Amino acid sequence: MKKVLVLASNLGLWGEELQAPWDAMKKAGFELTLATEKGIRPLPLALSVDKTFVDPVQQYNVNPAPVVDRILEILETGEWDKPIKISDAKSSDFDAIAIVGGPGSPLDLVGNAKVHRLLEEFYYQGKIMGALCYAVGSFVWARKKEDGKSIINGKAIVAHPKEWDFTGDLPYPLHLASPENPGTDLVTPGFVFPLQIIIEDAVGDKGRVIAVPSANRNEPVANFDFPFVTAQSVESSIAFGAKMVEALS
Repeated sequence: MKKVLVLASNLGLWGEELQAPWDAMKKAGFELTLATEKGIRPLPLALSVDKTFVDPVQQYNVNPAPVVDRILEILETGEWDKPIKISDAKSSDFDAIAIVGGPGSPLDLVGNAKVHRLLEEFYYQGKIMGALCYAVGSFVWARKKEDGKSIINGKAIVAHPKEWDFTGDLPYPLHLASPENPGTDLVTPGFVFPLQIIIEDAVGDKGRVIAVPSANRNEPVANFDFPFVTAQSVESSIAFGAKMVEALS
């Protein structure tokens, strides 16, 4: 049985970006261990469970009702209730790692040195490493021992397109927020950083960035360039889960 470590944000998970790969890997018979920075349940951004939400850049409803219902079902059953802390995760215990996205992922995953060290360990152990949406940025800061370059240098990596970045205020209210699990009251001017540009720098001249602004649920974007599985955004969540299963099978 394949064992997969799944990292999610405590500060603004996009619900489907955990739900879709989680369900796909469970269906494939993998043993999943959820981890967060605080070791508390990752809660979805309120917008990600709003069935009426229309993405202001892409101009379509990105939260189908059946998807939202499934996310709420998982929350109700407590399946995500007891993650471990990222600091307690050991790469040697797992066959793969998957890092899921959402606007909060740049805040407590992408720039997290504990995540970078974990990724370096997985890389040198030759294990499958997946990241979705803005969580792909985590790979940028994990470095090779031999030359100090990013572990994705020279690889074909999917990135959230720069055309989808925006400059409006982005708040982070969570669904089911509580005093024990409050999220953050931070408001950022759009996303924390422009992902496509830093991925372009990290892969270098011999690598390739795949960023498709016309992507949608019917035409998702996911790629496997060993050992990296990467996918574009929420519309590609199902494709990301399928690609993780394929890479591990």
